[in-house]
Amino acid sequence: MKICALIPTLDNPHTVRAVVEALRALGLPAVVVDDGSGPEGRAACAALARGGLADVVHHPQNRGKGAACRTGFARAQQLGYTHAFQIDADGQHDLAAVPAFVRAAEQHPDALILSYPEYDATAPRHRMVARQITHFWVGLEVGGREVIKDGLIGFRIYPLAAVHKLRGFGTGMEFDVDIAVRLVRQGVTPINLPVKVRYRSKDEGGVSHFRPVRDNLRLAWMHSRLCTLGCMRWTFRRLWPFGRRAARA
Repeated sequence: MKICALIPTLDNPHTVRAVVEALRALGLPAVVVDDGSGPEGRAACAALARGGLADVVHHPQNRGKGAACRTGFARAQQLGYTHAFQIDADGQHDLAAVPAFVRAAEQHPDALILSYPEYDATAPRHRMVARQITHFWVGLEVGGREVIKDGLIGFRIYPLAAVHKLRGFGTGMEFDVDIAVRLVRQGVTPINLPVKVRYRSKDEGGVSHFRPVRDNLRLAWMHSRLCTLGCMRWTFRRLWPFGRRAARA
C-alpha cells in the first residue's frame, strides 16, 4: 500500500502551503492540483513545486473540483500510489485525524474511508440545512442513511484501483457525492470516521467556491440521475429471473 495526499486547490494562496507542510510532517507526500487559480494562487502552488514540497499539476483554466480530482487520481497512479487521501486546501479540516484515517485504510485496503463532520460554532446554518437534504438523497441512493454518513465532505481515502473502474462521475462540486455513491454501488465497502471541521474567515484565508444556484442545480441533476439509474437496476434485477424462466418455458 502506498498512499499520497491529493489536494485540489483553487485560489488558496494563504492556506495551501500550511496544509501541505502539515501533511508532510505526518508522513504523507502530496499531489497538488491547481485548478486554474489566479496569479497569487498559482504562484503559491508553483513555490511548492520549486521547494520540492509537492508534486504539482496546473490546469490552465478552472475545470471544476471533480476534474481536478480526476487529474490528481491519474497523477497519483503515474507516481505509483495505490491510494489517494483527498484533503481540501483551505485548512478547514482537523489534520490531527489523518493518522486514524491512514490506519483504517491500512487495515481495510479495499475500503472507501469516508469522513463525517464534527462542526463547531463557525458552521453556517445554510450549509447545515443543505447537508441534511443531500444526506436524505444519498441514503436513498445507497440503501440506508448510515451507509454514507456525509457525502459532501472532501476528506477521504480512495482505493485507486476501484476509482479507475468508474466512468463519467461529476466534474464539479457534485463530485464528492457522485463518486462516493458510485463506489458504494460498485461494491466498495465504506468506513465512516469523524473529523472536526472549522470554517475559516476571509481574514484567515477561508474561501468558498460553492455557487448556490449553479451547484445546487448540478446536485439536483446528479441525484435525479442516480435515483433513476438505481430504480432501473432494481427493477431489472427483480424482473430478470422471471424473464429467463419465461424464455425457457
